[in-house]
Amino acid sequence: MHTGRTVLEAKRLGVYTCTPETHLEAAASQMLAEDISSLVVTDAEGYLCGILTRMDILRAYLRIGEGWARAPVGDVMSREVVTVRLDTALHEAVQTLMAHHIHRVVAVQEEGGRLRPLAVLSDGDLVYHLAKGF
Repeated sequence: MHTGRTVLEAKRLGVYTCTPETHLEAAASQMLAEDISSLVVTDAEGYLCGILTRMDILRAYLRIGEGWARAPVGDVMSREVVTVRLDTALHEAVQTLMAHHIHRVVAVQEEGGRLRPLAVLSDGDLVYHLAKGF
């Protein structure tokens, strides 16, 4: 992976999202349908609120039990989201994943002090680029 390549060069723009009010069953179904491991949680204006992962859903199931499906995403999502900018170098994105012990970062653009999610860059994306010599 060339150190000068950026998140923008490595990732197609676009994210799969849900709102904090979305029920976990709907979020889980969306993840399954799209074959993804997380959803970016946004407010009504499309700004970043959090992230929901498959592990968050599993934790909710263990904590809540049978009622997990109707629980809102906002009750179980991670509100502290690790983000990068589109001009972040890929090697810096790798360092960020490793430093935070996470599998994905959300690429964002700041707009008036708020963050608009533009892409998700996963560890799988980065390994792909390593293998391809990007």
